[in-house]
Amino acid sequence: MDRHLAFDRLHNFRDLGGYRAAGGHVTRGRVLYRSDNLAKLHEPAAVADRARFDALGIRTVVDLRHGWEIARTGRVPAREGLAFHHLGIEHRAWDQAATGPLPDPWRYLADKLGEIFADGGKEIARVIDVLAHAEGPAVFHCASGKDRTGIVAALVLTLLGVDRDTVAADFALTEHATAGLRADWSARNGGRAPGWEHYGRAPEAVVRHLLDDLDRDHGGVAAYVAAHGVPGTTVAALRARFLVPAPESSRAPAEGSARADR
Repeated sequence: MDRHLAFDRLHNFRDLGGYRAAGGHVTRGRVLYRSDNLAKLHEPAAVADRARFDALGIRTVVDLRHGWEIARTGRVPAREGLAFHHLGIEHRAWDQAATGPLPDPWRYLADKLGEIFADGGKEIARVIDVLAHAEGPAVFHCASGKDRTGIVAALVLTLLGVDRDTVAADFALTEHATAGLRADWSARNGGRAPGWEHYGRAPEAVVRHLLDDLDRDHGGVAAYVAAHGVPGTTVAALRARFLVPAPESSRAPAEGSARADR
């Protein structure tokens, strides 16, 4: 299946449903989404996008960006029945586009994202709590829907029992949006290209490094979120909201189930 939902100005809006999980389950479709910056729905070129977004019936938006990013570009358009949660999980701003040549760019990117785990545990725990108890479909997003959004997706999918190969493949689906994300950056910066040749990239190696580090330093995803205040009852609520029994014909082992999407 093609997980990317078609929008004119959103390049990286994706459905997290349909992934096989442990215990004969599958993630529910059309209830949990990840995206790039939903503030783009205010743009004149996004009139049709706004209608598409409203048609999804989303009732909860979690914005993972810095407060200064919201001040600069705005937030998702407000409407009746839409709950907005600003939970900035990143505490150390950095200019990814200005990054210079690196011998191992994916190790470097994983280390930068690891800073979010080090600094933003309280906010990450709150994100998981909001998603677990939200009513109706929910979406979480950052600026590109790549890094901050990608690690939240990796945590949530892992807590839902999705295997690591599938989690890594989901992270890498952002590669389909790289050209659009780079074009957006250029449009904001006078037509220049990003200085870092890997800007907008999201290969599997990044999230594999990141989750391996989480295993080494914290004992895994479940132990990490528990240490930051996510009780077992919240994880159970998350699973109740976003898992359904898999069809009998698809109850094979889940390894690599995202790869068909690439």
